[in-house]
Amino acid sequence: MVVLSQHVALDNHLSVIPTCKPVPVPVVDLTDPEAKTLIVKACEEFGFFKVVNHGVRPDLMTRLEQEAVGFFALPQSLKNQAGPPEPYGYGSKRIGPNGDVGWIEYILLNANPQLTSPKTSAIFRQTPQIFREAVEEYMKEVKKVTCKVLEMVTEGLGIEPRDTLSKMVRDEKSDSCLRMNHYPTAEEEVEKVLFLLKLDGRGVIEIGVMVDKNSHMRYLLVSSFF
Repeated sequence: MVVLSQHVALDNHLSVIPTCKPVPVPVVDLTDPEAKTLIVKACEEFGFFKVVNHGVRPDLMTRLEQEAVGFFALPQSLKNQAGPPEPYGYGSKRIGPNGDVGWIEYILLNANPQLTSPKTSAIFRQTPQIFREAVEEYMKEVKKVTCKVLEMVTEGLGIEPRDTLSKMVRDEKSDSCLRMNHYPTAEEEVEKVLFLLKLDGRGVIEIGVMVDKNSHMRYLLVSSFF
């Protein structure tokens, strides 16, 4: 979360975004015998890292991405039935200006199938059954990877027992969550801007919202575990 010390006009946002030199994100191959050492080093020096050869099937990730795109393509009135988030559900807000600028909409789901919420149920009511199945299967696989990585961390740090951290994720009352972000393109933002249209011959001003259902959509998957 970014908290500005003073208001900054959106028109001047470029002037307040600091420039920095790109730093490559550490990449850890989970099949590497030295993976646990590399993970600990990445945590100490960077605080985050990217894992490859993690075992989550590409087709599963693709299926979930496709279903998420389908949800974000729904009419706004249907998506709003799953919001506002509390904290789970559908939400949208403007980003910036002290960072990325634009609109973001997202779905926040509880990764524990034993814990449900009205807003989570509303999301699944607006989507095909395959979406719920993809979400549950994806979260199950990612939890396995998360536990594996956490156990590598404990081993690398010499912490006993080995499941000191991973058992918190496996706990039935775990509040792990899955968040799916959608960042509309610039064209989508323009098409959703409120407009005024004067109808010739009647002298009537009509207010509406333009939405192109066929426009391209971009998205991002983030799995967070606490």
